[in-house]
Amino acid sequence: MAQFPIGVGVVGTGFGRKIHIPGFRAHPRTQVVAVYHRNLETAEAIAAEYDIPKAYSQVQALAQDPDVQAISIATPPFLHYEMARTAISYGKHLLLEKPTALSQEEAEAIQTQAQSAGIVTSLDFEFRYVPAWQRLAELLADGFVGRPRFIKVDWLVPGRADPGRAWSWYAQKDLGGGILGAVGSHVFDYLTWLFGPAQRLCARLSTGITQRPDPNTGDLKPVDSDDICQIMMELKDGTPVHIALSSITHSGRGHWIDIYGDRGTLVLGSDNLKDYVHGFRLWSAEAGQPLQEIEIPSRLRFGHVYPDGRLAPFIRVVDHWVNDIAQGRSSAPSLAEGVYSQQLMDRVHQSHQAGKWIDVS
Repeated sequence: MAQFPIGVGVVGTGFGRKIHIPGFRAHPRTQVVAVYHRNLETAEAIAAEYDIPKAYSQVQALAQDPDVQAISIATPPFLHYEMARTAISYGKHLLLEKPTALSQEEAEAIQTQAQSAGIVTSLDFEFRYVPAWQRLAELLADGFVGRPRFIKVDWLVPGRADPGRAWSWYAQKDLGGGILGAVGSHVFDYLTWLFGPAQRLCARLSTGITQRPDPNTGDLKPVDSDDICQIMMELKDGTPVHIALSSITHSGRGHWIDIYGDRGTLVLGSDNLKDYVHGFRLWSAEAGQPLQEIEIPSRLRFGHVYPDGRLAPFIRVVDHWVNDIAQGRSSAPSLAEGVYSQQLMDRVHQSHQAGKWIDVS
């Protein structure tokens, strides 16, 4: 039986420091009791800054700590597999950042181990918790658009459009870098959540900026991860979907999803190019009528909005995870949803390599 507040160990101090630590501190039923960084001095400095009792430079040591009941992992994708399996092996509940791992095989191994150990898991698929997205889900469930005829997703931002931005793990395909893992993992999750599973897809990955400067020497190093991704997908019910993703589009249009059905249209989008959660608005139109903006009901709005838009939905992710821990079961979005998102990403790579449509089992 879980004890509250739940003692959480945070593994990863990039996104973990910006969002995970503040999110757990803000939630009334969680307490950050330990933090990990590969450099102990850095871990100790962050622990001191946030008044965290313990600092570790080894994940195993953090996972062995009896005060740690649950672990959140906010490290780059290539570290997820070993770190998640270590957390589970010591009986710690797991909150994992997306993408789940480097492959469907790795993701399934994590899920199987968690299920065998009775571990409660959650994935940080935060769009499920953004008010405008929740209202979109309600309207779709109510049949506003009728039978979907076409779905279009654009996520076009300039975050890596500057070729002077430093080379890092993100530039390396084998480490899980690239736009597909960064945001395509979200897209695959919310399309499945809103419309159901996919039947097949055809994809093309591109690298527009092929060199970036080493952060230490300034020498140019090769980039082989994708910064542009084009996907055609067909859902199980036959609905066609077009997805365009880019992190190198100067003055890109932001993040939008258009849903066209036989009874109406829904458009959700944000042109905020610096905060990928702030700024979403929703429009609707019945067949033959012009689009009109829809007000988001107060019952769905965040109780508190933070300067960093990612924090409020993350706190809702934490709340979902904590409630699941209290009930002793995992519910969507859990590792099961993470595995499926990973499967679709693997199919994208297979399609790109083969140059053809790939079926989704």
